Amino acid sequence: MNKTVLITGASAGLGYEFAAMFAEDGYDLVLVARNKTKMEEIKNRYPKLNITVITKDLSQSDAAREVYEEVKAAGITIDTLVNNAGFGLMGKFEKLDIMKQSEMITLNITALTELTHYFLPELKENSNRARILNVASTAAFQPGPMMAVYYATKAYVLSFSEALAEELAGTNVTVTTLCPGATKTNFASVANVEKTKMFSGAMSSQDVAKQGYQALMAGKRVVITGSTNKVGAYAAKFLPRSLAAKIAKYVAKEA
Repeated sequence: MNKTVLITGASAGLGYEFAAMFAEDGYDLVLVARNKTKMEEIKNRYPKLNITVITKDLSQSDAAREVYEEVKAAGITIDTLVNNAGFGLMGKFEKLDIMKQSEMITLNITALTELTHYFLPELKENSNRARILNVASTAAFQPGPMMAVYYATKAYVLSFSEALAEELAGTNVTVTTLCPGATKTNFASVANVEKTKMFSGAMSSQDVAKQGYQALMAGKRVVITGSTNKVGAYAAKFLPRSLAAKIAKYVAKEA
């Protein structure tokens, strides 16, 4: 029997690239996103695999539970969980729509946490190695003025994932956190950061996904993509938080 991976945000960007990589390795897929058309394209490209498409907006309450219930109703057992879905918003906190920011918290934090909680018991029961990949960001390493809520959500993802990885040490389940910097996906247009300094040297989604996939398969706990991003992330650990915030505010300006 083929192994099965569930990927959120599977219709574009990193999620789309992850779907192709797992499919090429013979995994059956459970794809979750709002855009059914793009997920059907993946399904049609790999007719020999069992591919389940779930059209769901994970920024809405109870959506994660509904996804889990659909997977269980279909009799599907998950071997790998990829929590990739997420979005960001650029602007001053008080100027941004609070409902959109709440949806960001629900998607970036709540859905990721709930899906991990729902599927973890069966991952631990798996006789083979099971894996979780949570997509954070280099934003996780410092405060982010002009994207205050987004940076905070990614700090949560990193902290939660590292803690869970240690809880699961010695079991068959590994937890990997992918921390990419600026990446060429539709994230930039949604967040309105395409013209900022932070996106001047954005990596391709294929390169970022490949590094994340390799780290996941190797059982690494944290992977930061790109040498410049690694330097920045490690430097943020030693800088005063106030200075790190000033730097983040600077790169949020237009190039």
